[in-house]
Amino acid sequence: MQLTGILPALVTPFTNTGAVDYDTLAAILEYQLKAGVNGFVPLGSTGEYYALTNEERRRILKTVRSVVNGRGTLIAGANGSCTREVIEQVKQAVDEGYTNLLIAPPYYALPSQEELIGHYQAILDAFPQINLVLYNYPIRTNVEVGFGVLEAFKDHPRVVGIKESSGSVQRAIEISDSYGENYQLSCGSDDVALDFFLWGASSWICGPANCFPEKIVSFYRRYAAGDLAGAQEVVRALFPVMASMEAGKFIQKVKYGCELAGFAVGNARMPLQPLTEEEKAAFREVFTAANR
Repeated sequence: MQLTGILPALVTPFTNTGAVDYDTLAAILEYQLKAGVNGFVPLGSTGEYYALTNEERRRILKTVRSVVNGRGTLIAGANGSCTREVIEQVKQAVDEGYTNLLIAPPYYALPSQEELIGHYQAILDAFPQINLVLYNYPIRTNVEVGFGVLEAFKDHPRVVGIKESSGSVQRAIEISDSYGENYQLSCGSDDVALDFFLWGASSWICGPANCFPEKIVSFYRRYAAGDLAGAQEVVRALFPVMASMEAGKFIQKVKYGCELAGFAVGNARMPLQPLTEEEKAAFREVFTAANR
């Protein structure tokens, strides 16, 4: 499984009544495919997987797979607070035809590194058909996918990569230097994407690609073609809007960005609250500037 290019971390659209809007989800997928993305990651943190019912998750997975229909790499998020719950989520994804899974440490349980190794091993043992992308997002889970975990799975043929969302360029350098032959590195921190690519990342699992995919794809294509100055130019233009997203209320800002791009995706589910009018105005200013 190749972890390459731009892989949008998909939003989950909601109607005005709060139901999942599968038609708008399909439209967003087509919009991003037309822009040239390389695949999709449904049911991640940007997609509010934690706020969805199991049936909603199942239908989202089905919708994404049906619409994409082989036109890109699919990696399903499957997360929970304990190993049993994650295994249930993986089974649901596998039942819907997914073989690539993005899995963070269990939140709230705070497993040790040895326990985290056991957690991942139990998932791999239960599903011999899956490829696993480790997901390091310590600000959300309060548990780091440490180098002991990377060492434990460095020769496992089905642990294929790591999405690094710590925001630490130092971590990217250390992963590339120590494990570049073992793991494909994917950027999960939007405001340091260029740095990650310079230090060995092969992909970007990207929330902002929901609302300006052409810009994100342009960055990647320029970088892949060796046009570093061109890639830097795109990042410079996008940096204020991505920095705004990373500064707080990320999901709400991505969803408002989708609205500005022409997709009515609704508000984030509670406990998250909508942006205030002042927050919308400030975000709209940097979003508009980035899309000039």
